[in-house]
Amino acid sequence: MQNSPLAVALVSGGLDSMVAAASMKANGYRLLALSVDYNQRHQIELAAARRIAHLLGAEHHVVLPLDLRAFGGSALTADIDVPKGGVGDDIPVTYVPARNTIFLSLCLGWAEAADARDLVIGVNALDYSGYPDCRPEFVAAFEDMAALATKAGVEGERFRVHTPLQHMSKADIVREGTRLGLDLGLSWSCYDPAPGGLHCGLCDSCRLRAKGFEEAGVTDPTAYAVTP
Repeated sequence: MQNSPLAVALVSGGLDSMVAAASMKANGYRLLALSVDYNQRHQIELAAARRIAHLLGAEHHVVLPLDLRAFGGSALTADIDVPKGGVGDDIPVTYVPARNTIFLSLCLGWAEAADARDLVIGVNALDYSGYPDCRPEFVAAFEDMAALATKAGVEGERFRVHTPLQHMSKADIVREGTRLGLDLGLSWSCYDPAPGGLHCGLCDSCRLRAKGFEEAGVTDPTAYAVTP
């Protein structure tokens, strides 16, 4: 395994990042796992991230503190109610300004320091709640930026941002996680947990998660306070 390539995986604790990192491992990569404690609404997803990093055998898991509540601007980092009315067509208030740009930049810094050239993020362009930083155009632009912004890039070494779920629906992601033999119940998706550590069942993320399991024909292991 020491001769296998090393990848820095962004592990949020969610279903998508879990399956994306597991896909990279299945393709022969060793993993460094990065989670960001950005002072989000709850810490449950970070507990899930720790479980997932351990499950996937990450060689090192860093939970990096970065208080994005100092900026606010999102229902996840400010005193703004998480919407519960269903998934809409507009960019929702759960969008955290420039979050994936910030998080991938942190992954890039660790990758260059660790002499890795591969980054992994669980974005997908189909069931993605309208977030602009989940699009293929964003990922391609970030790779171009990395080539300009790093010593390794200037010296001709290319960083690659792997997005194995990019063109998958949530149902496809559930099927892929099942194929990989993952315990998908270890992941956490809810933006606004209900008492007792339950998924609320009503936020966009819960609705997309439940819809994915239903359409995949896979039993949903998630405990919801309200059935989506």
